Amino acid sequence: MAIRTASARWGGSLQEGDGTMALGSGAYEGPYSFRSRFQDGDGTNPEELIGAAHAGCFSMALSAVLGEGGHTPDSIETSAKVHFNTGEGGPKIERIELRTRGSVPGIDEAGFKEAAEAAKANCPVSQALTGVEISLDAALA
Repeated sequence: MAIRTASARWGGSLQEGDGTMALGSGAYEGPYSFRSRFQDGDGTNPEELIGAAHAGCFSMALSAVLGEGGHTPDSIETSAKVHFNTGEGGPKIERIELRTRGSVPGIDEAGFKEAAEAAKANCPVSQALTGVEISLDAALA
């Protein structure tokens, strides 16, 4: 079983403080703050990192589903829009919109969309986010 790690450091109050987040692999370490999370300040935020993780996981899952069907993709490009609502009831991730485009020899649009739906259902990050509405826009490039 693989165990992946990440860490965060925070100092100061919620609105005036700041911190850093780091991946255990060392591939990323960067700042975050109230401004980068709730406004448009410099740095990253947890929701952006969840979006990157979801897009990456989904793309790999889609490649696996396509490969199992005999269609090795030339490329898959996926973006994730994470909708973070700070309104009534407190901050929460309400919805994630996945948008994927694939260059896949020998498959039609319907087959690609079917594979994408299967990948969405079986992607470990999608499964971890079952409390969040996840939509999918899938098409061949």
